Amino acid sequence: MLDQLAFKLAGLTVPLLALIAFLIPLLEKLTGSRDAPRILTLLGSLIAVFSSLVILISVYTSGEVILYPFGGWPPHFGIVYEIDELNALIGAYIALAMLAVVVYSTRYGRHLDEPIWYYVLLTGLEIGMLGCVYTGDAFNLFVMLEVLGVSAYGLVAYHKNRAEAVEAAAKYALIGAVATNLYFAALVIIYVTHGSLNMGLLSLIAQQYSSAGEAVKYAGLIAVAFSLWVFTYKSALFPSHFWLPDAHPEAPTPVSAALSGVLVNVGVYAVMRFLYTIFGPSSYLAEFRAIVLAALFILGSLSGLIGALMMMMQKDVKRLLAYSTISHIGIIYIGLSIGFLSGIGEAVKIAMAGAIAHMISHGIAKTMLFMASGVFIDAAGSRDLDELRGIGRSYPIASFAWLTGFLSLAGLLPFLGFYSKLLIYYGYTYSGFILGGIMIIVISALSLPGYFKAIYSVIFSIGREREKINAGTAEVIIFIMAITLVILGLMFPFMENIFMKASEAITTRVGVYDYSLKAYHEILRILGGG
Repeated sequence: MLDQLAFKLAGLTVPLLALIAFLIPLLEKLTGSRDAPRILTLLGSLIAVFSSLVILISVYTSGEVILYPFGGWPPHFGIVYEIDELNALIGAYIALAMLAVVVYSTRYGRHLDEPIWYYVLLTGLEIGMLGCVYTGDAFNLFVMLEVLGVSAYGLVAYHKNRAEAVEAAAKYALIGAVATNLYFAALVIIYVTHGSLNMGLLSLIAQQYSSAGEAVKYAGLIAVAFSLWVFTYKSALFPSHFWLPDAHPEAPTPVSAALSGVLVNVGVYAVMRFLYTIFGPSSYLAEFRAIVLAALFILGSLSGLIGALMMMMQKDVKRLLAYSTISHIGIIYIGLSIGFLSGIGEAVKIAMAGAIAHMISHGIAKTMLFMASGVFIDAAGSRDLDELRGIGRSYPIASFAWLTGFLSLAGLLPFLGFYSKLLIYYGYTYSGFILGGIMIIVISALSLPGYFKAIYSVIFSIGREREKINAGTAEVIIFIMAITLVILGLMFPFMENIFMKASEAITTRVGVYDYSLKAYHEILRILGGG
């Protein structure tokens, strides 16, 4: 019963959200109510949370991967959603985080001159992210990246009367358009050389082409290179991080929370799929893949270091949080790039579990920190840390979240951030490649001055007296997220298997969508008439 419901929801969720995005302006025009867009968006987010949790429970309890063919077309001929433990977990996190963003947006409403388009774009952002994560088709991934991108560009430029917001959105959009065009070119190359864009079937073909000719190998390498540049741009990995420090400060605060806490994870997920599911260690690109992963380890290390160092120099609190995101994306890439080391299957699984856990631990903390910063910024009327001195004393709940979020990012007990970093560290030390573990420690240590700077300015400094504002539902959401970080940390020894299963789905089961082989044989049976 649960499996059947999860199967149906896998196919219905994104189309339902698309229908809601279409209905938002229509209902607003028919009713004239400014609350209609907010209510519909909240309804859509609740549907996404329910669906993603049912899918998550079904996949983890049954051990089966969900294969949903749209329009009834079998894989390879039509778009298919392929959901295993990895994307079920990330999809559930995206839905829950976006629900928090939508609820927080109700308080931000007084800053919205055109709420109708804000909520349309916010729903579009969630559609794009869930579509990217759930899809099992490389071309549909391109379509959903465009949906995600257009929504993100519009949200960054939402305060269109500010020149800085338009400039940040233009920078983000122009390079983003080039990036997605490169990914489209990569898809053309893959389709011409492999005859399919279904991820499961591509994985099977890439393994069968293990003795492929040089022409196929170089075509595949070019396609992977184009794709990875796009994905690292979306995830703001150095040196493709330049858009993020400008976009985050200028976007509405709930959007900054969504971009930093949720959206960047989509690019990371796509890298995992391409380098572990499609072109895994037994594919014809195995030799080149090791070089690519080694390069990602270097870029991850540089991203972690540069982000940590740049935090110390920031006076704008949202730019400080943006550089923190760049640093933590580097840590995640250090974790996922461990595959360049050979013959260490267990170590790869552990470090990848750490990378997945850090996607969630960093995401929760960063979403919460941007929300807390929104309370402080509204109260002080400024993003400057000097103007925010002591503002946290008037908002104990937001200050508790501020402290909790930074302590989790620093990797201290008993927070989830400690365990996610520990798994990455342990994976590298288990492999014998000590440098990986050292980089986690060094990046974490260099980040501390930036964190303490933000904590001291907001909570422990003494500033001028200001009139207290009503934070309303914002502090409720922030408090729930702070407690969640603590509970997840305390419960991690009992929850570790969740992340291990997600890691196994992409590291142990090479070519990972196991059912794709069955689907492939079913296609052959249909074509053969039997």
